[in-house]
This record gives sequence, structure tokens and C-alpha cells, in this order.
Amino acid sequence: MAKRQVVFGMLGTQLDAGSGPGRWQKWRPTVALGMHEDFVPDRVELLLDERRFGKLAAQVREDLALTAPEMAVHVHDTYMADPWEFEGVYACLHDFLAGYPFQPDEEDYYIHITTGTHVSQICWFLLAESRHFPGRLLQTSPPRKQNAGAAGTYAVIDLDLSRYDHIAQRFARQQLLDRDLLKGGIATRNGAFNRMIEQIETVATRSRAPMLLMGPTGAGKSQLAKRVFALKKLKHQLPGRFVEVNCATLRGDGAMSTLFGHTKGAYTGASADRAGLLRSADKGLLFLDEIGELGQDEQAMLLRALEEKRFLPVGSDREVESDFQLIAGTNRDLQAAVRQGRFREDLLARLNLWTYALPGLAQRSEDIEPNLEFELERWSREQHERVRFNVEARTRYLAFATSAEATWRGNFRDLGASLMRLATLATAGRIQIEGVEEEITRLRAQWHDGTTASPLDALLGEAVNGLDRFDRVQLEDVVRVCARSASLSAAGRELFAVSRAQRASTNDADRLRKYLAKFGLDWEQVRGAARAVDTA
Repeated sequence: MAKRQVVFGMLGTQLDAGSGPGRWQKWRPTVALGMHEDFVPDRVELLLDERRFGKLAAQVREDLALTAPEMAVHVHDTYMADPWEFEGVYACLHDFLAGYPFQPDEEDYYIHITTGTHVSQICWFLLAESRHFPGRLLQTSPPRKQNAGAAGTYAVIDLDLSRYDHIAQRFARQQLLDRDLLKGGIATRNGAFNRMIEQIETVATRSRAPMLLMGPTGAGKSQLAKRVFALKKLKHQLPGRFVEVNCATLRGDGAMSTLFGHTKGAYTGASADRAGLLRSADKGLLFLDEIGELGQDEQAMLLRALEEKRFLPVGSDREVESDFQLIAGTNRDLQAAVRQGRFREDLLARLNLWTYALPGLAQRSEDIEPNLEFELERWSREQHERVRFNVEARTRYLAFATSAEATWRGNFRDLGASLMRLATLATAGRIQIEGVEEEITRLRAQWHDGTTASPLDALLGEAVNGLDRFDRVQLEDVVRVCARSASLSAAGRELFAVSRAQRASTNDADRLRKYLAKFGLDWEQVRGAARAVDTA
């Protein structure tokens, strides 16, 4: 059984007007709904202010009865104080639809957007696009030549964009461009990182809530925050500025003033009013890096500013406003800081809606190669001089850069500095193997300065480079447990605490001894070397 066709529309107080015989020579959009041969609604739901336009509505109903006798016309008395005031019109139409008994299994619905003010047409569109109205748009147009009884033309517009392949393809391409922007134009290959960027792109364009970026120093938190701002700016979501501050640089009385501003004379040296960074970020994006370094008073003020968009500058008894969006960055474990009483739990809860952990460069080894190309290209643009690796040098550098030996403690800062040195020292625009070997020696010295040396270096020497990364990480942890344990058995109990409960009989010391023997090590060797490194 075919569904009933139902059209909703506003009475056209100008276009539908006419009372004498000459009205039939004029195209009237609501009356024309009953004149199409291939589309005649079963019912029209007509919205109007009956007190002002009841007579016109009666004439339109009478004419529809002549053009389409089987079509029902229901009139809804709809009062709008100002049909050009957006908020009032939207609320009126929204409330009407909320109370209407839709039956989508039995009826198809259309909104006739030809009549009504431009404001009401926009509101109808928004209500259909957001699915508050479960139907499509109906646009009618007059005939090219006015003549008696002309119905004109009509078009049905479905706002389900997934139905339009070309539009869907354009949206997909734009999403890829947006994600490329967030990645700085670098063709990253790490699957987990790319999935994180996909979600950040969605959140950045749909949400104004704070975002928390976690990760080690140099992992790219600041650059990602700038790119989120650029994306929001591109989509006209933020007319204001990007404002950045490293909270680790804020100390003492100056911290509160830097963030929230002060009034003249608020304290010694306050010779003029100061707006503060939160007000500078009004209608823009504020990036607070190392937010875990903020003092308790600043945390409390920031929480209120986030929740109410209002705060008191230092020395003022008058609140100021700032509608900023916040991205916070940290290399600390803020949950641990909460447990230690150094960070407010309520502030963390406010920040923790969208939290992303940026992996260090050593955890994204497959992204080193595209970043290498990106950094060299950037250096070439800035210096107006093309620099490239020769094949042997490039192979050697990538082999070292992606090995377990390359810890990349400074993450992308280390990589950028390394490639800058190589490019600067290159001869005739070519990075040679000799330069790479010199740079590898420099990086080894930089990363193994005695503060972070691995116990495996002392135990295995150059043989450590022959370990798979998985084995190296696991063995390093085993060695460190051995260093702090009083005996082989105690170390075994700690290392096999979970699996030993599932075994009928256990000999943790023997299991550990056999594991170490796989790498040519014994208990005394491991214990002595690891303790020496940890106490260095």
C-alpha cells in the first residue's frame, strides 16, 4: 500500500493572496500544490496566524478544494510575534513539530519552503537537516509564462547527504585534507597515531569542549594545538587568536597576572592595567602547555573561567569575560598528581573529556622516514638550497634511527636538530655516509650521558644492537627487577606473579635463570651491571 503524501507549509501572505476571478491567472504556490498531475498531496498542514490571515486562508482552502477535491487541508493557528526574528521563529516551528503525531511508516513528509519569510525557510531547513522533521524539502516554482491554471514546477530535496555520492566524495576528500592539516602535511604511517588524528579532526570540528594532549616533551603537543586552531579557523569557528603559554614558566605572583590580568596598582610594579592571556584568547584558542605545573590558586581560577567564562583580574572587584576554547598539554601523569594533592580533581574532570596521548618518536619508528623527508624539505625551503642523502647514507641513518638504540629522548626536537646538523654540514647538497656516522656518534653520546643508560649496554655491549626491539624492552625490564631484588627467587616471584598462580608447581628462580641464559647471562652478571647503571 502506497504511503500518504503530507506537505507542511506556511501560508504565503503575499504569494497566495488574491480573491477576485483574476486570482486564477496568477501562480499561487499553496494552491498550485493541488495542480500537479504527478504529485498531489493527500494532506496539507498549513501554518498561519488566523487572527490576521484567516480570510486569506479560507480562500486558499476553498480554491484547493476546487483544484484537488480529495486533498485534506488542516489549518494550524501559529502566532509569531516577529516572523523575521530567528530565535522566535525557530522555537515556534520546533515546538509545533515536537507535538505533531508523525507516522513515518505510513506517511511521507515534505516541507514546502517556497512560502514564508527567509527566516522561516532557514529554520525549516535546519529542522529537516537535524531530523527534527522526518522528511524532505519541497521547492515549487512558477511557470515561465503565466497562464490560467498553470501549476508551475516542483523539486524534492533530500538532506540525507549520504544519498548523494558526489557530495559524499567531496566530504571524504575534505576530511582527508583536514587530517592532513593536523598532521602538518606529513604522510604518517603509524596506524594508532592516524586513528587518533581522525578522531581529533572530528572532535575539533564538532566540539568546543577542552582537549587534553598528553605525551613526552617534544612529541608535538604544541604543533598539534596550533594545527587544531588552524582547522577551526579554516572552518570559521574561531574568529579570535591562538594564545600559547608554557605553565612551567609561570612563577609566583606573576603567574596569576599573566593568565588573568591585573589592574593598575594591584601590586608593586603594576603600573598599568594588563589584560592577561585568557582575555587575549577571547573568541580564540588558548593552549596551556605543561598545565600540571600550575599552582593551586591558578587552577581554581582556571576552573571557574572554563565553567562560567568569567573571572576576576588581580586587584579588581569587577569580573571580566572571555569565551575561549582550551587545549591543555602535559608530560605528567595528572591522575597521580591528583592523588598527591598537586592537581585539582575537579579541574582534571573538566579537562578529561577529550584526552589524547601522543606517542614519542621511538614509539612511531615507521614515521621517522616521512618526517625525515619533511624536515629536509623544510630546511631546503628556508635556506633556498636543496639537500639530499646519498643512498648509502640514507640507508645507514634510517637503520640507526629506527633501531632500539635510538631512544629519541627529545622526540621530534631531536630528529629536527639532527637533520639540521646533517643538512648544514652537507657538501655540495649531499649528505654522505661520513656525516651520518659522525651524527650517530653524537646522538649516542647525547642519549647515553649516564642518566638514562640502559643496563644492557654494560651487559651485552655492541651485541645489544642484534636484539629485536621486543626482546630488548622485555630483557631491560627483567634486568632492572633483578637489580632491586635480594635474590634470584625474589626476582622470579615478582616477574612471574600472575602466571605462577596458574601453575600446579612453580620454580620461579629456575624459570628466570633459563630466561637469562637465552641471552648468555647469569644472575650475578645481571645484578651487578644493572645496579651499577641505576646508581650511576
